[in-house]
Formats: sequence, structure tokens, C-alpha cells
Amino acid sequence: MPCAAGIHSLNGNGELTGRSWIEESGSLTLPIGITNSHAVGAVHAGIDEWTQAAHPELAAEWLLPVVGETWDGYLNQINARHVRPEHAIAAIESAATGPVTEGNVGGGTGMNCYGFKGGSGTASRVVVYGEREHTVGVFLQANFGSRNELRLAGRPLGRESAAPNPYEDAAWFVRDGERARVRGGSGSVIGIVITDAPLLPGQCEALARRVPLGLARTGTSGSHFSGDIFLACSTANAGAFTSSMPVTPVGDQPYESAEFVPWGRIDPFFEAVVQATEEAVANVLVAARDMVGRDGHANVALPHHEVCAAFATS
Repeated sequence: MPCAAGIHSLNGNGELTGRSWIEESGSLTLPIGITNSHAVGAVHAGIDEWTQAAHPELAAEWLLPVVGETWDGYLNQINARHVRPEHAIAAIESAATGPVTEGNVGGGTGMNCYGFKGGSGTASRVVVYGEREHTVGVFLQANFGSRNELRLAGRPLGRESAAPNPYEDAAWFVRDGERARVRGGSGSVIGIVITDAPLLPGQCEALARRVPLGLARTGTSGSHFSGDIFLACSTANAGAFTSSMPVTPVGDQPYESAEFVPWGRIDPFFEAVVQATEEAVANVLVAARDMVGRDGHANVALPHHEVCAAFATS
């Protein structure tokens, strides 16, 4: 079922496929895939294959899957094609409601954030709107930021950490035969905002524009070498925002209709996005665990005792 959708790019040094059609139509129809930079094609093909099997009526028209990426080449053999289309199909078919596993999972397995082990994270807020309640959820694949930038709830954690930082000595990039040195802050972040509040596509785009405000609360200034791209969707207004090729005359019901939150009352939803984004970054860093990847490359998680010490009361 199509959803109203909007996209915002803070920095375009990354990829989110299908965005041109979302910007044109204001809608999202297919599952969203998030992977590493060099597996976008495999995941794209997997979503194509799944759609052809599960929804042949869609595949008969055209398919423009949405696949986002962040770079995990420090820990992962990124050119080894470990991710294949069948992995994307398995992920879609095993998707379920309930709590989302965070940290070193899914596309976030090989990611690093603020010089610590990064990965996948999520958080949500409930917005009371008149007699109704709406949930605003944020999911991040977090692979961004320099160690000295990290702050949680205003407290500097990165620059004072005693944990080793693989990005302080970027000579490994040259030793591995790469053409350039990796820079602190490199990597990217993909953010997905989903809400059941009824919103127009332009309002979804406005929510997507608030994700960077939540990221900024954790310290990032948005590196030139980080692709920071955000997608927001509203699951309300079922049956609206369709874009199928017509096969019958216009008939007696030529129009779609949708309800939406008035623009003048949208601020609580903006606040929810900012708060949930900030918390999702914290959840990534707390849930992630130390990891040793390809060729002995290692990264450590944000030490929990350093977090506890930073927030301890005297």
C-alpha cells in the first residue's frame, strides 16, 4: 500500500536509490533496504525478485526499490560481494512487528560511529494529538562522526575516551592498497522516519529535514565525506497516493482524498523526530559490541563505564 513520503539530503556523499520517484510522486510503495555501499545493487535486485513473486501486479508496471547505504570497508571485505539478493529476500520475509534488534546487526554489522563501533539503532516518541495518539519512530544505520565530536545529552564523551580509535591512525587505508586515506567523520548515516500520523508528502519531507537536528545534538557537524540521507513516511491514508497506470475510465470516483495534520500543528511531530533521532544514536553506541573484522581490523564499543562516569552525580 503506498505511503506518503519525503526525502532530505544533508550531504549527498552517499546513495538512496529510488529517491527521484519519491520526490516526483510523493509516495513510497516498496520495502526499504539498507546495506553497505557496494551491496546496493544486490539488495536492489533482491527487492525486485521478492516483488515479482509477492506482488506481480506491481512488477508488471515498473520497480524502483529504495536502497540506502553506508560504508563499512574498515571491518568488512566490502568488494567481496558477501551480500546477495537472496539475503534481501530473506530479510523481507522474516520482517516482523515488535522490538528492533540494535547494534551489530543487519546492514549495521560492520559500521562505525564517532570512532566507536556503530550499527543499527532506533527510538520512538508518542505524540498526543487531540483525542488521538500517534507514534513517530526513527531508525538509523549510523556510521558517521569523528571521535572528538561525540556528545550525549551535552556531555563530551569522545575526546575524553581512553578507548583505542582506529581512525586516529588511518595508515591502514594506505597499507591495504587503497588510493586515499580515510578521514575521521567519513562513513554516512541513513535515517528512516515512520509515523502513523496522517501527513502530506511535503510534511514527510519536513520531518526528514529534522533528522539532522537530532544528529547535531550528538555532536556531528556533517562531514563532507559522509553521506547523510533521510526518508520519512506516513502509513496513514490507506488507499491514497497511488500511482498505478489507469486501465479503466475515470468513472464516478475520479479523486483520491487524504486527511493530514494542519501545518500549524505539526511542531510536536518535529520535536518527536529530533528527540528520537538523538536517542537512536545513543542506542546504537550502547548496543554495539567490540568487533574484529577482515584482516584483523578491530573496533571497540563505547565503554559503558565511561558513560556511567560521565553521568554520575556527585
